[in-house]
Amino acid sequence: MGVPLFDFAANIGKKVFHRGEDKAADKLKQHIEKNNPGVTELAVAVQDETVVISGNAKDAAAFEKAVLIAGNVEGVAKVEAAALGAAGNSTFVLVQSGDTLWGIAERELGSGARYTEIFAANREVIEDPDLIFPGQKIRIPKG
Repeated sequence: MGVPLFDFAANIGKKVFHRGEDKAADKLKQHIEKNNPGVTELAVAVQDETVVISGNAKDAAAFEKAVLIAGNVEGVAKVEAAALGAAGNSTFVLVQSGDTLWGIAERELGSGARYTEIFAANREVIEDPDLIFPGQKIRIPKG
């Protein structure tokens, strides 16, 4: 099995560190831990715009959340995360211009009213359900 590699838009996202900063990995690790996705023994390395995260994810949701927290940071274009475990059966969606959580829920889950499920699954990367932005990647839990 190869390394799970996830692509993100490097020019958008939360500002956690400055590109080329010596402490980028430490700051990103703190950012992931602050949002507590369920990963223990977390290690983070940053090389250019690629982040490598490892540790022990308690479940697939924790794995996916750690990847999204790391990837939805300005300056991160790719996240490698093989050492966390295996991703679950969630779908990842790239937010497009004009998208709303209601519209994404309608398209992906069959009912706009289920937007609260998407918000709950992405609390670590969406602080306000009315404030999602183009280029942001979110997870759509299945089941």
